[in-house]
Amino acid sequence: MSRANTLSNTSLEGQVAVIVGGTGGIGSVTARRLAAAGARIVILYRGKKEAAEALVAELPGQDHGALCAAVEDSKSLVQAAADVATRWGRADILVNAAGFTKPIPHRDLDALDDELIDRMFAVNWRGQFAAIRAFTPLLRSSGRGVVVNVSSIAATTGVGSNIAYCAVKAGLDIMAVSLGRALAPEIRVLNVSPGVVDTTFVAGRDQAWNDKQAATTPLKRIGTPDDMAAAIEACITTLTFSTGTTIHVDGGRRFGTA
Repeated sequence: MSRANTLSNTSLEGQVAVIVGGTGGIGSVTARRLAAAGARIVILYRGKKEAAEALVAELPGQDHGALCAAVEDSKSLVQAAADVATRWGRADILVNAAGFTKPIPHRDLDALDDELIDRMFAVNWRGQFAAIRAFTPLLRSSGRGVVVNVSSIAATTGVGSNIAYCAVKAGLDIMAVSLGRALAPEIRVLNVSPGVVDTTFVAGRDQAWNDKQAATTPLKRIGTPDDMAAAIEACITTLTFSTGTTIHVDGGRRFGTA
């Protein structure tokens, strides 16, 4: 294969990428990377209209947009898919980067009440499935559809902000296995699994905490949003013979230090 053909595989020219949770730390950087690769970006936001519109205005290229949809509201996702079909006529890429968590010590079982557990699953698992379900017809029509979900090494280490968070991420990983098989060959499904990432996703984590985590990570730093966005881009453009699998992007953290 020539160098020119190799490089052409990384271009997303003409494709439409829908990013659920596009105003977040990982979602926004992913939007910038995919736009730079030529994709038209559709940001799905829940309550940050101004942030979403500001991000869209900053993206390289043209014909980007933002739509309001909540992952816990399946009807809003179905409507978003219909709006994408009407305005852009296609969707080739779906990135599920929405989510939330709340730090709760694992031994404090009473603090992890039913209401929080239900919301954790609604936002961090059911919402991702509902987004995939809503956009599957468009992704299938693309002929090269790809879904990338943002998971976590908490799915396999059992160490995370709370036990329910670990559980929903484990569920997200096995969902990729199931859907990778069920939606093939028209749609590929992959997960990117971060360790500690330098964002405000988990409340109360300061620089001292980040430094401590870096010291106990084999590559001696924590991840950045761009590390995760680069992995998401690679799943879309480079790892084209991969589906139903999880790519760990954690600096080796899930193995611990030597």
